Amino acid sequence: MVLHRLQLTVEDLATSQGNDVAIDELRSQASLFEDAIYHAFALAEKNVTHRGSNPLFWSLRHAFVERDLKGLRTEMKYLFQSFLVREQFSKDIQESLKRLVDFRFPHEWFPATRTMQRTIHVHVGPTNSGKTYNALKALENSKSGVYAGPLRLLATEVYQRLEAKGRPCALITGEEVRIPEGHDQYFSSCTVEMIPLNAKFDVAVIDEIQMIADPERGTAWTSALLGVQAKEVHVCGEDRTVALLQALCASIGDKCVVHRYERLSPLRTMSKAIQGDYSRLQKGDAVVGFSRKSLHALKRTIETKTGRRCAIIYGSLPPEVRVQQASLFNDPDNDYDFVVASDAIGMGLNLEIRRVIFESVTKYDGNQHRILSFPEIKQIGGRAGRYRSARDASLSSSSAREVEEEKVGLVTTMDEADLRSVQRAFQKTVDDIEYACIQPPAGIIERFASYFPPDTPLSFIMLRMNASATVGRLYHLGVSSDILEIADIIQDIPLTIYDRLTFCYLPASLRAQGAVDVLRALARVVANNSSGSFLDIKEIPLEFLDVELSTFEQGSNEYLAKLEALHVAINQYVWLSYRYAGMFRDQALAFHVRHLVEEKLIATLDRLDYTEEQLQSKRQKKRLEAHRAKSSKVVDDIEPRQQEPTMVV
Repeated sequence: MVLHRLQLTVEDLATSQGNDVAIDELRSQASLFEDAIYHAFALAEKNVTHRGSNPLFWSLRHAFVERDLKGLRTEMKYLFQSFLVREQFSKDIQESLKRLVDFRFPHEWFPATRTMQRTIHVHVGPTNSGKTYNALKALENSKSGVYAGPLRLLATEVYQRLEAKGRPCALITGEEVRIPEGHDQYFSSCTVEMIPLNAKFDVAVIDEIQMIADPERGTAWTSALLGVQAKEVHVCGEDRTVALLQALCASIGDKCVVHRYERLSPLRTMSKAIQGDYSRLQKGDAVVGFSRKSLHALKRTIETKTGRRCAIIYGSLPPEVRVQQASLFNDPDNDYDFVVASDAIGMGLNLEIRRVIFESVTKYDGNQHRILSFPEIKQIGGRAGRYRSARDASLSSSSAREVEEEKVGLVTTMDEADLRSVQRAFQKTVDDIEYACIQPPAGIIERFASYFPPDTPLSFIMLRMNASATVGRLYHLGVSSDILEIADIIQDIPLTIYDRLTFCYLPASLRAQGAVDVLRALARVVANNSSGSFLDIKEIPLEFLDVELSTFEQGSNEYLAKLEALHVAINQYVWLSYRYAGMFRDQALAFHVRHLVEEKLIATLDRLDYTEEQLQSKRQKKRLEAHRAKSSKVVDDIEPRQQEPTMVV
C-alpha cells in the first residue's frame, strides 16, 4: 500500500510541469527512498515507532490514521520531494532557513499592537447564555470599535444592529464591502479574516473564539487576537478556551478578565429517539443532518407525513437564502413548523428551536465519515430552547407552567443507535483547547520560497516550512488541506508566490460542479494580466440562469447543485474584484447576477421532489463507516508495544 503511493507520486512528478529532475534520476532516487521505507518499517517491527527515533514511519502512519489513503498519498508526495532536495542546501543556508521559521513568538508579527496595554475580556458559556450580547453592549457603548465573527451572516447582523442604533458602521467581508458615506469615523463589522489590523479601536469583539484551534480557519482567530489594536478586546466562546487564553495573555503582557455565563433556558437530552415516527414531530423542531441529499429527502418526507411545511438550511446555500428560510421557520403566522438543517445552524442564525433532533451523528469531513465530536454535538444541540419574550408570553393562553416548559431545550436523535452518543456529549466535560493555530505572514512564506527553485510547488514549500518550523507550546503550525489542494490545482499556472497565496485563501468549494475549472480560469486572468470581464469567463456557467426546473431533465437535486455551484463561482469573482480591481472590473454586474441566482434558489427550494427512500439504510452505512474510522484513530493512541495500525508496505 505504501509503495503503491510512492509509485503514484513518482508518476505524478515525472509528468508534472516544472519538474526539472530527469526521469532516470527520479527513478534512481525513488529506489533509494524505497530502501528508506523498508528500513523504517523494519524498525517499526522492533517497536521503534516514535517520531524522534523513526520519523519516516511516524509521518506515514500519522497521515494514514488522520486522513486515510488521501492523507497518506499527500504525505508520501511531500516526503519524497523532501528526499529529492535533501542535499540541496549548504549548512549556512539551512541555518538561515531555521532562523526564518522560528515561530515561537508569533505575537512579534504585530509590533504596533505590542506597544499597547490591552485588556482581554473573555466571555464564556454555553449556547444561549448571553455572552455575545454582553460583549456587543461594550462595543455599542464605545466611541470606536470592530466586531469580527465567523460568518458573513453574523457580520451583517451586527452591522444592521449598529446602524439601527444610529452608529455608522462599515460591513467588511470577503464578498462584500460597505463603507458609510459622509463619516470619517465609524464602527466596523467583519468576518474574522477581514478584521483591520492596521487601525486603532477602543473596543474589539471577536466571536466564537474556540475556532482558534480549527485546522482550516483557526489562524484567522489567532491573528485577530494577537494583532487587533484595541484597548479592550472582548472574545466570546466556549469555556474550554479559558486556560489557553489566560496563558496567551500572560505570554504577551495583556491583562485577562474572565466572565462566565449560564444558559438563559435549561437544556436536557431526551430518553428516547424519534425512531422514524414523523407523527411525533412538534412545531419548533429542527432535524439536523449532514448530507444535502439527506436534508432534501427529510424535507420532502416531513412535509408528506405531517402535511405541514419545512424550511431547509445548509452551508452551501447563500447566506441570503439561509436568512429567508430562517424567517419562514421563525414566523408564527405561517405553516412552516419545522426546519431541516446541517451544522450551519450551530452559529450565525437566530432560530426559535424548541427541540433539536439529530438525523445522524456522523458527517463526511472531506476525507472520511466520522462521528461528531462532543463539542460539535453540544454546539448544535445547544441551539434548542426558545427563550420567549414577555410579549410572546402575554399573548399566549398557555399557563405559567407551559410557558416555563416552552423555555426548556430538548435534544434527541432520529435513531436509537445514535442517542447514547448525544447523551454522553452533554454529560461529559470537554477537554480544554491546548493551542492556537498560526500561519506566518505572506512575506515570510515568500522569503522561505525564495530559497527553492522557481518551479518548486507551493504545496511542497508550505509543508517543508511546516516540518522545519520551531513553534511555541501554545501554538500549532498547520497547513490546511484546502490550501494544499488549491495550490496544486493552479501549480502549472505562472503566478507569483504572493498571487498563489491569495488564491489559496479564495473561498473555494472544490466539490462544487466545475469548481476546479472556474478556479483555474480566474487564476489565468491574473497570470496573463488579462481582462477579467465577467461575461468573458466561460467557465462561470451563466447560461444556466436561463434553464427552468420544469424543463431540466436531470432532476431537482442536480438543478439545485448547479445553481449553488454558479453562486460559488460568482462569489469567487466578487472576492477577487476586491483584491485585483483592475482585472475583475465587473463587480456591479456580478452583484446583480448573484442576486438573480439567490432568487432562483429560493424559488427552487419550494419545488423539490425527494423521497424518504433508503434514508435509514444510508444512516446505518454512514454510522458503520464512522465507527470504523474511529476505531482506526484509537489505534494511533495505543502504546506501540500494545498494537500498531494495519499499514502494509
